[in-house]
Amino acid sequence: MKSCLTLLSLLFIFGSQHVDKLTEACSCALSHPQDAYCNSDIVIRAKVVGKKPLKDGPFGTMRYTVKQMKMYKGFNKIQHVQHIYTDASESLCGVKFDINKYQYLITGRVYDGKVYTGLCNFNERWERLSLAQKKGINHRYQLGCNCRIKPCHYLPCFVTSKNECLWTDMLSHFGYPGYQSRHYACIQQKEGYCSWYRGMTSRDKTTINTTDP
Repeated sequence: MKSCLTLLSLLFIFGSQHVDKLTEACSCALSHPQDAYCNSDIVIRAKVVGKKPLKDGPFGTMRYTVKQMKMYKGFNKIQHVQHIYTDASESLCGVKFDINKYQYLITGRVYDGKVYTGLCNFNERWERLSLAQKKGINHRYQLGCNCRIKPCHYLPCFVTSKNECLWTDMLSHFGYPGYQSRHYACIQQKEGYCSWYRGMTSRDKTTINTTDP
């Protein structure tokens, strides 16, 4: 009897550890919003108006119906987004959206004509974005897609090429997202050099609407 209890205890512990590993299976590298924009096929602002679970694959897929407010990137992929697909399980990086509550910035990739997103993509309630992030999504970020944002986790850090911007938010005690993520874009300047940019320049004034994008 004692051996049976011991076996059951071990199975319980193993099962608990297995569940913990399953729920913690989704792991994403930190990404500056500009990188998220540049690496996405689709970038839109939309309100999520419905959802439907689909029996696709072993764990299922959630299909969200969206009302697209504005498309910032992806015109060559899809003219108008009506549905967003994501894994049904958060442990597999599936993302959850509130229905009929908020407008979201949604980024994702296109496969077989469908838009897929997840926890490792940049999805955020529109109201929580800084003004600089909104302007970046509207125009600035695309000016820096040929630049490389280089994360700095430990000092010392150095840029190794002219097209790099050193991203130091991870060194801050305030955590991510940090000041550079919320207020700066890495923009390509003259002769291919890239540098952090904030504020309005004469070039911006003619290309960026100063109102909320």
